[in-house]
Amino acid sequence: MSKSDHADLEKFMQGVEKRNQGQTEFIQAVREVAQDVFGFIQDKDDYHEAQILRRIAEPDRVISFRVCWEDDKHNIRVQRGWRVQNNNAIGPYKGGLRFDASVNESILKFLAFEQTFKNSLTGLPMGGGKGGSNFNPKGKSDSEVMRFCQSFMTELYRHIGPDTDVPAGDIGVGSREIGYLFGQYKRITNRWEGVLTGKQLEYGGSQMRPEATGYGAVYFLENMLKHQGGSIEGKTAVISGSGNVATHAAEMILSKGGIVLTLSDSDGFIHDKDGITQEKLDWVKELKQVKRGRIKEYCDEFKGAKFHKDKKPWDVSCDVAMPCATQNELDEKDAKKLVENGVIAVAEGANMPTTLDGVHVFQDAQIMYGPGKAANAGGVAVSGLEISQNAERISWDAEKLETLLNDIMQDIHERCVEYGEREDGSVDYVKGANIAGFKKVADAMLAFGVG
Repeated sequence: MSKSDHADLEKFMQGVEKRNQGQTEFIQAVREVAQDVFGFIQDKDDYHEAQILRRIAEPDRVISFRVCWEDDKHNIRVQRGWRVQNNNAIGPYKGGLRFDASVNESILKFLAFEQTFKNSLTGLPMGGGKGGSNFNPKGKSDSEVMRFCQSFMTELYRHIGPDTDVPAGDIGVGSREIGYLFGQYKRITNRWEGVLTGKQLEYGGSQMRPEATGYGAVYFLENMLKHQGGSIEGKTAVISGSGNVATHAAEMILSKGGIVLTLSDSDGFIHDKDGITQEKLDWVKELKQVKRGRIKEYCDEFKGAKFHKDKKPWDVSCDVAMPCATQNELDEKDAKKLVENGVIAVAEGANMPTTLDGVHVFQDAQIMYGPGKAANAGGVAVSGLEISQNAERISWDAEKLETLLNDIMQDIHERCVEYGEREDGSVDYVKGANIAGFKKVADAMLAFGVG
């Protein structure tokens, strides 16, 4: 980046920081995209004149509302709910709902901003949005979760629709919550339509949706390795998280001959030097999805493993790393440790799990690094395919969907290579994903004029 471009970037970011004071996650996400896009648009006057980047970095709307519900002890509880509709230039807003105590406007704005480019990369007609609440479903009874979801949807329903905004699940919002939300939407509107994705198969869900994000991230990892003449077979993998994305990523790594060494949750991580087999992984799935237990219980069941309390797995030597837990879980120090230990590729299963300083470490070391907006786009891709199935009132089989998912992830990889390949043949996947995702949205906005 030239000195003048850098000066323009800093001037742009000063404006973003002034308009979004205290929203550190959102500002981080905008900077990460802008530092690549500025070089791409420097000689494109139409983007500058139309203030495209400035407009993309300002959500179309941020909807905030109160959510009142009653707990099992008949206490009235009050939470906050949000829906951030960032950009619908290429299709209806699309993005998950997150229920977690950490949720705030900044986090949802960053997620909606990232979702805009991620959805663009899939090639499907989907804009970017995100929503959620600071409600924490952990420790709540099914009845409490149901009452909260019904109250949340009683406000949200007026802002969404199959051709307007189609939410999905995210952290804290699984098939149980989606069921309660969809039931309330149907009750209020008297319409059965594909207004939510991630539904169960019995009422309009899609095959392959639970597996899609984790499988897709591994497909993207596989494409990165193939591009440099390698493969997953025989590679050791360190994975964070133990939820839907992490367990399915681990499953696909195993199916391709890789060796999975770690899983984690908010208490710490387990390290199984013998490798986490499919049998062990099935045990973890039941632990987390059915029993809602903690990952440390793995060590009681499988004696060769060790639990590291309040630690992250990035000190464990590995060939590939897959952060699949939450944002900013992998910092500069962690990235340096991974590079020092010989990691050759990183594929993000979570949204923005690596801090900007950590990203720079991977880029400077020319590690194959797949950012979340590219690597974990498989989930929203199959969500988009669920919308299509709902519109046609049909259900495609798993084999067809897995083929489509694999093709979409390969296409995303090719788009990243197109805009991110360096002179020496290596690929800056961050730059490639940012520019490819931006260009499609920007060109659509230009076509619509000012508005």
